[in-house]
Amino acid sequence: MATIQLPYGVSVPEAELEVRAVRSSGPGGQSVNTTDSKVELRWDVASSTALSEQQRARLLERLGSRLTSDGVLILTGSEHKSQHRNRAAVLARFRSIVGEALVPPRQRRRTRPTRASKQRRLDQKRRRGETKRLRQPPSD
Repeated sequence: MATIQLPYGVSVPEAELEVRAVRSSGPGGQSVNTTDSKVELRWDVASSTALSEQQRARLLERLGSRLTSDGVLILTGSEHKSQHRNRAAVLARFRSIVGEALVPPRQRRRTRPTRASKQRRLDQKRRRGETKRLRQPPSD
């Protein structure tokens, strides 16, 4: 069984991907009206066996705007006249999008402000206050 390799040890079996050709409205001239050159890829993230629970939750969160209400990722490609090139382009985009979404968030390292940064902040506040004080009308 063929698989698609993604970062972080994720291997998506091609059986989970539904790739089909549909009517295209993209480039191709007159032949586009009779050729199924547009490629549509569907992947059910919510029920994929290739993902751990943590990875599934991360993908559902990060790809939320791209997913259907059932948790299905749908990608289409009609940039090329050829169905094979569109299929390759959609698979490349799939690897890119899902690979980026799988990146775990970086842990924030807590730091303390330096003495110089505290001093700069106080100096800036002092200058700003002085500017505002000079804008006021004289008190007689």
